Amino acid sequence: MAISNGRVTEIASSVSGRARDEIDARGKAVAPGFIDIHSHGDESIFADPRSESVIRQGVTTIVVGQDGDSRAPSPRPVSAAGIVRGALGTNGVFESMHEFFRALDGLPPAVNVASMVGLGTIRGLVVGEDDRPATPEELRRMRALVEGALADGACGISTGLEYAPGSFASRDELIALCRPLAARSLPYATHMRNEDDTLLEAMDEAIAIARGAGCPLQISHLKTSGPRNWHKIGDALGRVDAARAAGMDIAFDRYPYVAYQTGLTNLFPIRALDGGAEAFLRRLAASDTADAIRRDTLGKVDKLAGWNSVMISSVAAPADRAAEGERLGDYAAKLGQDPYAVVVGLLQRSHTDVGTVVFAMSEDNLQRFLAHPAAMICSDGGAFAVDGPARRGHPHPRGLGTFPRVLGRYVRETKTIPLESAIYKMSGFAASRIRLADRGRLAPAMAADIVVFDPATVIDRATFAEPFQYPVGIDAVVVNGVVALRDGQRSTARRGRALRPGAALE
Repeated sequence: MAISNGRVTEIASSVSGRARDEIDARGKAVAPGFIDIHSHGDESIFADPRSESVIRQGVTTIVVGQDGDSRAPSPRPVSAAGIVRGALGTNGVFESMHEFFRALDGLPPAVNVASMVGLGTIRGLVVGEDDRPATPEELRRMRALVEGALADGACGISTGLEYAPGSFASRDELIALCRPLAARSLPYATHMRNEDDTLLEAMDEAIAIARGAGCPLQISHLKTSGPRNWHKIGDALGRVDAARAAGMDIAFDRYPYVAYQTGLTNLFPIRALDGGAEAFLRRLAASDTADAIRRDTLGKVDKLAGWNSVMISSVAAPADRAAEGERLGDYAAKLGQDPYAVVVGLLQRSHTDVGTVVFAMSEDNLQRFLAHPAAMICSDGGAFAVDGPARRGHPHPRGLGTFPRVLGRYVRETKTIPLESAIYKMSGFAASRIRLADRGRLAPAMAADIVVFDPATVIDRATFAEPFQYPVGIDAVVVNGVVALRDGQRSTARRGRALRPGAALE
């Protein structure tokens, strides 16, 4: 394979001449660079543009702006550097999607970045944090922001309907805001309203929204959460199959783990979050609301099989750093306190900014999801590193191991997925989903995003107990024709760029 000016120029049994830089891949697999269709790698990209854990998995493109939360639009003016610093710190928030993409290209990052626009971000900007319907004028303003983001190159629309304020949007509001996707054939990607007791009802709503808007549907990190819901997998996949048989463009993504990661507030009833963080914290302490919130929260914990199903992954308050990596039941026992009281204290001291990893899923169901023809592979994780600013908290291992784990465990060991199918789920399928015309395949004239790996040895090493470990078996990674990783060594060159639907490498 010959590469020149960031593109594949020839693939043949032999290529004449010599190159400035050559990679001997005999005995290895050479594949399109992996595309993480649901990533949160934007959370640290301006603080640490190396994206170490992303590149070391063979990922060359991340799709961010997920779960209803995107870096743009923001009402605040953009600084000279293109980054607004405030509540999100080094995450960066931007006045428009155009400004976000311009800042990325000016950085530049180690990986390519495509972004959806989040309806939670837009609702928060226009309607605020309150649980109420949008007025006609607010709906018009939100629609204009959506159309502006799509015109700037957003690759779809995302929602996080378990999270405030996105959860306060009605079905009709979501249909209206998703209609601009239809003409562009771009997806509505949804973290649905529920992934446990009312999973099937949430799927019905997601399908109805996409049908009403006339757009493709991408169900984010599809799962059956909680042991009492594991039996619903047949009905869940049956809904996907039925919609596809009826002509609907529907797909989903999934990470290869039986635990998910979310905020600690996700244990609480959504009504308690009406009005934002300050209102929520007041309700936790108020005599007329505290008991009902506690009762509902304990009910959700029971569905998860107890407090030790929840591990604290991050806290904002330095005084609580010892909680990171601890199971809540065990941690409360160490402190000699009631687990619910410990949770409330953590939320109060970190002003609700507490992350969790929750163990609630079935290994058998996981394999059925991964093997389904409508499934893509995602990490749903951030970008981390064993050193520097991207070493933070005690994260879910998916941010460091997802793609090698699929290749090692679910291709080689359990034979859940054939190698060729796994590669397609990680590259071509994802590229077609967001209309990246020159990514996801190895062919002349395609962008030279490439991963070389050893099918016999590739595997993840990150664990829930020790997440900061890079995978093995990823031999080389090329981003836009430039070597980013070779034989375990990172290049200092960063050739990632912002990607837009249909856009080609210049």
